Amino acid sequence: MIPALQSSSGGDVTLPVAATRLTGARTIRTLAELDELEATWCVAAAAFDSPMEQYDWTRISAEIFNLPDVLEIVAAGSPSSLAVAPLFRTNGIAQRLELIGADSLAEPTDFVYSSPAACEALANAVAKLRLPLRLPRVPAHSLVVAALETALRGRGLVICRATIGTPWISLDKSWETPQQHLNTGRRSDLRRAQRIAERLGGAHCEVISPTPAELAPILDEAFRVEAAGWKGRTGTALALDAERGEFYRRYAHVAAGKGTLRLCFLRIGGRPAAMQFAVEIGGRFWLLKIGYADEFARCSPGNLLVMETIQYAARAGLKSYEFLGTAEQWIGMWTSQVRPCISVRAYPFNGRGAIALAADAAQKLRKYGRSVRWSRV
Repeated sequence: MIPALQSSSGGDVTLPVAATRLTGARTIRTLAELDELEATWCVAAAAFDSPMEQYDWTRISAEIFNLPDVLEIVAAGSPSSLAVAPLFRTNGIAQRLELIGADSLAEPTDFVYSSPAACEALANAVAKLRLPLRLPRVPAHSLVVAALETALRGRGLVICRATIGTPWISLDKSWETPQQHLNTGRRSDLRRAQRIAERLGGAHCEVISPTPAELAPILDEAFRVEAAGWKGRTGTALALDAERGEFYRRYAHVAAGKGTLRLCFLRIGGRPAAMQFAVEIGGRFWLLKIGYADEFARCSPGNLLVMETIQYAARAGLKSYEFLGTAEQWIGMWTSQVRPCISVRAYPFNGRGAIALAADAAQKLRKYGRSVRWSRV
């Protein structure tokens, strides 16, 4: 048996026992079919408090990053006890199933399930497709791992490895003054940055929850700020990335309509110096995108804005501040807490599984082989 259901942030979730028996599985291959699943998906996703398991995230990702004719979304169970694997089928000789949007957006993504029984049914349905499976970054507490191992026992190989986790802060009243959690040197750095900002006209923070009608100019400004820094120089800013930029524009519009979007700015001398694109879901502050303008680099505007939004989240009574992304060095000044993640690869015992396993082994050899020196002893 798989363990009790947990939320996407690691806490236990209490769910009612499903009144309706699980009724089998179906595979969804078109956006129209996916739209029909929205209402029941949203019920199942109530157990998850991260953006990545919500219907809107997958629906927008599927349309932008994955062609509708390769969708392979598996749904199992009933409306009262549903589980969904938001997958697509890759092309090429080493064909496999992968998570929609997971590589393009580089955030940890899980299957969606409303109960442990639904998760077991879903894993069995995915295993019956007899295709290799790749989940690049799944929360380590996910029930999917044990369910897949059970479903594929004697029928395939499941390989799990630790991968990059996501930093986070467990908030309480003390975080209403974030500086007190920093060491002496970091506090001194922030005070210096604030003094520089004061000489340039003073710093002011805005946390905006725009309506869809108000969104366009505010989001345009956020994109411009991000592009005015190193992301603009490297071509990774949303304003310069057609697909990811379109994803975040559409996602912002949906989140604005639901009242969960937070566009945050640090203004120095009245001019935008740093930005954050975030959402509030499940009583948590989810930081999806950040950026700052190079001309204000001396003021450390990114960290000043993080300080302000941590304070905002704590004062709003939110449970946590979720950095997402990866545990970058600059985040270490704020927290050492990391939500662990794992990568999962599954290979059925058939020709496709053998081809995928050989392709993955060859790729790993190419990646690491150059650094290995062979010598005769």
